[in-house]
Amino acid sequence: MAFKRAIKDSKSKAKVTRSFTLNPKVARRSFLKIAAASAAFAGLSLGPKVVRRLEADEKKAPYPGSKIVRTVCTHCAVGCGIKAEVQNGVWVRQEVASDHPVSRGGHCCKGAGAIDMVTSEKRLRSPMKKVNGKWQKISWNQALDEVCKKLLEIREKHGPDAVHWNGSAKVSNEMAYLQRKLAAFWGTNNIDHQARI
Repeated sequence: MAFKRAIKDSKSKAKVTRSFTLNPKVARRSFLKIAAASAAFAGLSLGPKVVRRLEADEKKAPYPGSKIVRTVCTHCAVGCGIKAEVQNGVWVRQEVASDHPVSRGGHCCKGAGAIDMVTSEKRLRSPMKKVNGKWQKISWNQALDEVCKKLLEIREKHGPDAVHWNGSAKVSNEMAYLQRKLAAFWGTNNIDHQARI
């Protein structure tokens, strides 16, 4: 592959254009060396499997009539293990699956807080609208009508690229997939994740 590059000649102070060739064998060899070193480092960093058993005083008594459901965290593609305690069909508590081969007894902050999507007292349970400087509850139908009307006005006036769809770290893989599909259905590629903004 040949490239052209302008180089200043020190004697004449003029720019001289020279072509040079990038040797694909050297580039490939360098890539393979870096890839092999990265793979070796990744293999060493995994190390031996470390699992810590819960002590007797750390174990929580289950809720009456609840059952433990082994599941997988859906907040990213890693697939860490969760032991969810379910009572009457409601997710009430979670524990780390200490024997899971992927997470090996650990959670990231998203996985540890996954249950907050269901049980948090701060979770919104109905749409809110700011009226005269105060938040008021409104119905789902009113919220959808107002949002859809405003979005259609923006689209008709400025086109589909005038709207940016923003993802969230608190949604599952499936919800993120649906958000991306909604943006594509809207006719835009203006979608990104909150962590990149």
